[in-house]
Amino acid sequence: MKPTIRQPIVTVCGHVDHGKTSILDRIRQSSVQEGEAGGITQKISFSLYPTDKLRQQCPLIDKKQLKLDIPGFLFIDTPGHAAFTNLRKRGGSLADLAVLVIDINEGIKPQTSEVIQILKLNKTPFIIALNKIDNISAWKKYGGKGDKTEIEENINSQSLSVRQNFDEKYMILMGSLQSYGFDSDLFYKIDDFTKKIALVPCSAKTGEGIPELIMVLCGLSQKYLEKKLNLGEDAKGIILEIKKERDNPYLESILYDGKLSRQNSIAISNLDGKPLITRIRLLEEILPLSSKFTPKEKVSAATGLRMQIVEKADILPGMPFVVFKNNLEEIEKIFKQQITESLKIEKQGIIAKADSLGSLEALLTMLRQEKIPVVKAGIGNINKSDIINAKANLKINELDAVIVGFNVKIEEEATEIASGIKILTDEVIYKLIENLQKFREEKRKEIEKRRLMQLSPLAKIRVLHQYVFRNTSPAIFGIKVEAGKIIPRMSLVDNNNEKVGEIKNLQSENSSVNEAFEGQELAISIPGINFKRRMKETKFLYPNISESQFRTFKKNKDLLSSSEISLLQEIAEIKRKIKANWGM
Repeated sequence: MKPTIRQPIVTVCGHVDHGKTSILDRIRQSSVQEGEAGGITQKISFSLYPTDKLRQQCPLIDKKQLKLDIPGFLFIDTPGHAAFTNLRKRGGSLADLAVLVIDINEGIKPQTSEVIQILKLNKTPFIIALNKIDNISAWKKYGGKGDKTEIEENINSQSLSVRQNFDEKYMILMGSLQSYGFDSDLFYKIDDFTKKIALVPCSAKTGEGIPELIMVLCGLSQKYLEKKLNLGEDAKGIILEIKKERDNPYLESILYDGKLSRQNSIAISNLDGKPLITRIRLLEEILPLSSKFTPKEKVSAATGLRMQIVEKADILPGMPFVVFKNNLEEIEKIFKQQITESLKIEKQGIIAKADSLGSLEALLTMLRQEKIPVVKAGIGNINKSDIINAKANLKINELDAVIVGFNVKIEEEATEIASGIKILTDEVIYKLIENLQKFREEKRKEIEKRRLMQLSPLAKIRVLHQYVFRNTSPAIFGIKVEAGKIIPRMSLVDNNNEKVGEIKNLQSENSSVNEAFEGQELAISIPGINFKRRMKETKFLYPNISESQFRTFKKNKDLLSSSEISLLQEIAEIKRKIKANWGM
């Protein structure tokens, strides 16, 4: 008996504004992108696309006499960043195929590069939708005729200059793909799709190339995925999102293998890999090319589901579920392996939070790529416990006293105790990583500069002769910090490199202070000098730094401000009055 074939799961991915959702809208003949904040998809959504609709949308299937046994497609529209192609089931990517959307006018962006690397890592077959051909200067849309596909006719019918422009753009892209180890070409020039990545020129705006995109997807699925699409018996799925509705939340899910009945008990994993066993109260399936659901007694993969369960429990988005057959020990082992692999953490690092397992896994994938360690990872809003954990990092490594949150909020009681902790949140994952990198770089420089200044702070001190409070034992007089910073026990010289003495105490507004900065006026005390005799002609004082300290400052010039660099040079000139090659 011939095995049942399920729908291939196709993920649509790419750079944030290259038109993924617009292309999917064209395929579905819908318009969801306008409802997305900033035009960027942040929730993974799915669409069921049955074979009869595919044939309607793409007459080329019948025209080219393409054999089509697959029951259709389940499309997943992923948020902008690459790491979302890492939406995983046990043992690999959830997607059987991927459509990588690239703006032909912009080529491979950093996020596109990461998509390609993840697709390569997961060995996910993919095709490339070369979108926005209508933005090529002077491009015109022509109707298809003859035996060639419409998009091939369109390209061949363009003026010479437009054709040359198009050729240059797609050939540059072919060269870029070569550097990732992929041979590619325009789909109508390829004989063996296992050896080359198919490039499908298209426009989500005009609809050009969309039938060809569907045709290539159908052909690839039919020819190369058939054996992988054999439907298993036991239901396996992933919970994408929890929609809160009164007391019975809906679990929006993807069933990626097997058959599920409303009569089944299911096991849903938690963050520790421990299963919750529950029965299904309500089972609904997504309607074809729609966002609406219909009640079902039985469903078959691959499809989009909405479930209500009997048990009242906090289910986390992104968690796997399977049919329960009194095999608790086996399920627990599978879940623990699956979750532990996804959420690998380090002994030291920052804290990461996200709104679902898929989002958290994506965030951790990106952080690993940037070599930023994570000590604790969780799902849900940033809470008091996260702040307490981050504060422990202040003593271990200040760089790690950070909490990053993707698509989450900060709870009020967490905000109240968050002083000293850097919290970064964003609804766009790559921006979150960029902001984190920027903060870490600034913090690293701040820490290094602090260490540098502990050698001996740089300073220029103006002596205020009108404020002499004691002439000797010790001399106490007014000063103004012209630049840098001063501290007690700082050894001072004058502008002739003659030693003056060591600061015993700093006093501002009748109180002792441990440091003073540029612009501050205060009193200092120096033992062992007579102010009237020693300081009568002195206008400025400087720290008595050693040659080795000077060289260390010079080596770390990138940590100093322009005024500090000028001050360092001024001190060097003073020192060279006595020793010409000082500090060289």
